[in-house]
Amino acid sequence: MAIACIPPAPAPGEAAGLRERARGALLGLAVGDALGAPAENMRPSEIRARWGRITGYVVEEPSGTDDTEYAIFSGLLLARHGSALTVAHVEAAWHEWIADRDEGPFRGAGFSERGTLENLRRGLAAPITAQHRHAWSDGLAMRAAPFGVFAAGRPAEAARLVAIDGSVSHEGEGIHGGRAVAAGVAAAMAGASTSAVVASALAVVPEDSWTARSLRRAVAHAHRGARAIRSAVVIGGYPWTDLAPEAVALAFGAYAAAEGDFTESVLTAVNMGRDADTTAAVAGALAGATCGISAIPADWAAAIGPARGRCLPAMEGHHVLDVAELLTPGDDGRWGAELAGLWGRGTAAGTRQGGRARSDGPGRRGGPVRRGDRGGPARRGDSARQGGPARQDARDRPDPAAYAEAAFVESPDEDGVEP
Repeated sequence: MAIACIPPAPAPGEAAGLRERARGALLGLAVGDALGAPAENMRPSEIRARWGRITGYVVEEPSGTDDTEYAIFSGLLLARHGSALTVAHVEAAWHEWIADRDEGPFRGAGFSERGTLENLRRGLAAPITAQHRHAWSDGLAMRAAPFGVFAAGRPAEAARLVAIDGSVSHEGEGIHGGRAVAAGVAAAMAGASTSAVVASALAVVPEDSWTARSLRRAVAHAHRGARAIRSAVVIGGYPWTDLAPEAVALAFGAYAAAEGDFTESVLTAVNMGRDADTTAAVAGALAGATCGISAIPADWAAAIGPARGRCLPAMEGHHVLDVAELLTPGDDGRWGAELAGLWGRGTAAGTRQGGRARSDGPGRRGGPVRRGDRGGPARRGDSARQGGPARQDARDRPDPAAYAEAAFVESPDEDGVEP
């Protein structure tokens, strides 16, 4: 694929359009996560046998998984520190708001997150905390979209920031996958074409990396449909579906096959199975940034409420749309100045339900902050925020999946590539 022209960073006057794309990206992530969750770890034939082709929610109470909650976590952390984000900030936040707290149900936490938490609790510091058996997982890719929203039109900056976030939990191909997603979303936020979005992702990962090779294979086969994409990317006989090179490639393949259309991007990813919640979340973020929030079907959007905290109890009550507001400027091009309302120790009034504001609780605490390194008056939103991690000082203190790619054998049979 030829490298397409990447649009420049959006001008401050384009704030309204940026907000629509930001909302589309993060709500698109949550919608994709909720749509794909029931099909996670399934084969296409198993999906068809149970539901036919999935065309909408297949459970009565759809909800996001760890993908959405970790994306909220990283988005809030990014809103706190902006481009000044450091590894120390990330490590401190993981301790304060995940590792040093009671876990709660912790449903759906990935192996990479579990390994990271075990290392943090043993007293290890980043980047040693990322040295576990699943550092190549798609756990960073699933939370990468907020970085693209923040760095709209600046794919390289989005990739730089997400790599800082990922250094606590991922290495190698795990980092490459996160960089590809963040850069792709950043390009889409600036109005890039589908091919330019893919080009932006490829530009920030090593050309000879597994991630780049898988991404190129997926996009090259996209015109032939989901079966061809899957056969070109999925590792036959390998039991883990959360491989970053595979999941990221499937997501970009679905996005390319649908030519950026939101509904088709997400449904293509869902119906390919494998790590369907993550692939659909990434495809939803890419297509949501491309098309804006108006492209998301109303009934899909209405089902997305505040995070339930099943994986990260500290994220309970936060809504992806509030995070989108934090990561984009106001109409005056300035960013909010108050932080306590969202990132303080207190709890605000209501929270969003189904994408709509609630105001039936006690009074709202302060307004949100935009980027940690930018000033300006606070911009009042249409809904209340809920307290989150407070700032604290940092503490004083060979890719294990490589063999799997070596076993890759392209198969024309969509089920023949499964374990």
